[in-house]
Amino acid sequence: MTTLTPTRRSIALLAIALGGFGIGVTEFASMGLLPDIARDLLPKFSESPETEIARAGTLITMYALGVVVGAPTIAALGAKASQTRLAFLLLALFILGTLASAFAPTFELLSLFRFIAALPHGAFFAVGSLLAARLMGPGNQGKGIALALSGLTIANIVGVPIATWLGQHFGWRSAYLMVAVIFAVALVLAFYSFPRHTGDATRTAGSELRAFKNIRIWIMIAVGSIGFGGFFAVYSYITEVSTQVAGLSASTVPWVLAVLGIGMTIGNMIGGWASDRNLTKTVLFGFSAFIVSLVLYTLLASSKVGLFASVFLIGVTQSILIPSIQARLIRIAGKAALLGAAVNHSAFNIGNALGAALGGASIAAGFGYLSPGWIGIGLAASGLVLALVSLTVTRWDKRADRDTVGIDIISGR
Repeated sequence: MTTLTPTRRSIALLAIALGGFGIGVTEFASMGLLPDIARDLLPKFSESPETEIARAGTLITMYALGVVVGAPTIAALGAKASQTRLAFLLLALFILGTLASAFAPTFELLSLFRFIAALPHGAFFAVGSLLAARLMGPGNQGKGIALALSGLTIANIVGVPIATWLGQHFGWRSAYLMVAVIFAVALVLAFYSFPRHTGDATRTAGSELRAFKNIRIWIMIAVGSIGFGGFFAVYSYITEVSTQVAGLSASTVPWVLAVLGIGMTIGNMIGGWASDRNLTKTVLFGFSAFIVSLVLYTLLASSKVGLFASVFLIGVTQSILIPSIQARLIRIAGKAALLGAAVNHSAFNIGNALGAALGGASIAAGFGYLSPGWIGIGLAASGLVLALVSLTVTRWDKRADRDTVGIDIISGR
């Protein structure tokens, strides 16, 4: 692995975080702009706003499905490639997909372009997590994952509110143009600073995909898919809860998103730090606290103070889970570390699709904008149960600890 100066190492870490920042903006800003997109591209919006906003929620589902498909596919196909070159390619794909979204003339084409723009999402976070862990040194896998994800969480403090404000004042397309610029800057910084190294010629798509024979991988995918669904059931319709239930103005929505982002950033740091110390306890505590925060949201979000407080807690508790679940998947995947890191984001976005779809269905059925909160509680509780199942299966499998012996993610491969 190329020896880097402290300055170049810092720029490389910044490029990874900036790429995650762009992903956070492109993924989450769409949620805050659903009413604007629906008003512009869905002709029946004036007749039935609730129904058309729920339909616009399929954009979230399409993006999520793109991540689900792209993460394991790209991770498998890129198994033997240099992770540095793979990162360059993924950032270029982000730029193209986001620009296409910005200029989509119809809702149907926008849905397609959101799917395409999402394909590199999981693989980039996987590559970024592994590169960051190497750059930070041995014993820092959790912190490396957290750093790669830090851009995603900080996006909710700064990027998403700005993109939402841009979309509200200059049209939703301006938000996607902003994201394309972010990815372009990340690509330039990465090209300058990333260490050059060869890939691993011994790895193949088949060897990566054989990790899926491990039942513990599938259980953890289910943990993330269902558990994270609780977050997206709520987040997908946070704009409507803020304006229609809590009585806030549309101009206040970016502040709600910023508070959520602050919570996510704090939770991500806690999750990375705690995962390096006790991964099992971090997962179990994260889910338990997440369920409590969702209960508080469902009961209190109709008031302004209750909305801000509960949204902050949801951000903290949900984000504790992301680095901890990813670290567990990497550990279980063994030599297929890239695939293990990538499928966490597949799971995250299955949860995205599941939560958005179930939340939209409950709203369309007439149960109100707070009804997704109850769905979120059920999904998060199911995720906790599955996490307990995963830990039980691991205890039964006496090979569990031996799977990762000799695996060194700090190597140049």
